[in-house]
Amino acid sequence: MLTIIFAWSSILITSLILPQKTLWSIITIQGFFLSFLSISWFFIQDFNFADSYFLIDSLSGPLAVLTCWLFPLTILASQSKLSKEPLPRQRVYISNAAFLQLTTLLAFTTSNLMLFFIFFEASLIPTMIIITRWGAQERRLEAGMYLAFYTMVGAVPLLIFLLNFYNTMGSLHTPLILFSMPSINLESYSGLFWAACNLAFLVKMPMYCLHLWLPKAHVEAPIAGSMVLAGTLLKLGGYGIMRLSITLPENSLPNTKIFMFISMFGVLATAILCMRQTDLKSLIAMSSVSHMNLVIAATLIHTPWSYAGAMTMMIAHGLTSSALFCLANTMYERTNSRTMILLRGTLLIFPLAGLWWLFILLFNMALPPSVNFTSELLIMSALYNWSSPAFIFVALNLILTTAYTLYTLWSTQRGPTPLHLKTLFPFQIREHSLLLLHTAPALLFILNPELIFC
Repeated sequence: MLTIIFAWSSILITSLILPQKTLWSIITIQGFFLSFLSISWFFIQDFNFADSYFLIDSLSGPLAVLTCWLFPLTILASQSKLSKEPLPRQRVYISNAAFLQLTTLLAFTTSNLMLFFIFFEASLIPTMIIITRWGAQERRLEAGMYLAFYTMVGAVPLLIFLLNFYNTMGSLHTPLILFSMPSINLESYSGLFWAACNLAFLVKMPMYCLHLWLPKAHVEAPIAGSMVLAGTLLKLGGYGIMRLSITLPENSLPNTKIFMFISMFGVLATAILCMRQTDLKSLIAMSSVSHMNLVIAATLIHTPWSYAGAMTMMIAHGLTSSALFCLANTMYERTNSRTMILLRGTLLIFPLAGLWWLFILLFNMALPPSVNFTSELLIMSALYNWSSPAFIFVALNLILTTAYTLYTLWSTQRGPTPLHLKTLFPFQIREHSLLLLHTAPALLFILNPELIFC
């Protein structure tokens, strides 16, 4: 694990000393080298590699690999715009992106809950820098403020809980807590107590009613910010809820039915909101909220099936949503617009890009036999065992997801081609490679989904 950390730190050094001609290519190659090194974590989950500082198990392993895999993809997606900026800005951008992925990786792999909290909050700093400095829209400072205030308000009760837990138990080391924590059975624990401990994670995911920062941050962020937000930062919330569940008494979970209802309602409400969006990035952000609320519902059920479904959905959504943002960015770079009615008819101009749109949207729709379908099947099975009416209520999401997926496909690909779209430059090999590197892991997981089961 230390080898990976030192290798990540070397990216910060190479980004400052490489000449301009080889800067982006060498950093991308270095990122892919680290990604292939990290794939070995899939095969050491069986014996739970752990030491004083790092922990790789079935919960943190897949998310850590996803974090490493997305870094070179963000560099690939960013270089067309950023390579035209002055060299010092390019170096700062790459260093900032590497630092963001490093803090996220450390948050996923640290074995100490206090260090997890520190890295969880530290990821806010480079995220804000990327949004507020390299965002292309005029409201990017407002988006950064939303992100900062929502995140920091949720962090206060979590910090108080961790300090109190350390005062009571004498340790925040995760393996030690797993093996030595006594059974706590106190009637005073309520749903409000659970919410206070997990508020930071519910904001980060985000749960419906706490989600207003996310569409704004996605719309204002550059492509790397959107990819990291959708791919890994939202997953910090789900990981935190599942990781901290070992510190909470079991009898606090039945008192969380109000949060279960909010998350199930949020799945349907945000799916309906997707069908009235006009901005492409805003639609993809709303679909992320819908999927993450389904993950919250799965973690609240607290069964092995629901946890496996939640982990599988987080990995599948990280790949699919990041690919959708890449597709949206390719259209934005050519038209300087994300309004879907202005992008219609592009199927005739970019037929291969139309195939990518269809392919990735079908993944987002959870069409069998995709890994997205496996995750929804596991979560729906757990929901049915928990409550039949809840299953029927959430099953409506399948219809709504299909509806907004077809709405996206028809709004961006079909219809008459506007005159302003007839002089666009063609897709580059770099962009096709980027989309292939998103979809190839999702296809491989179809063959062996047990790799990412929690």
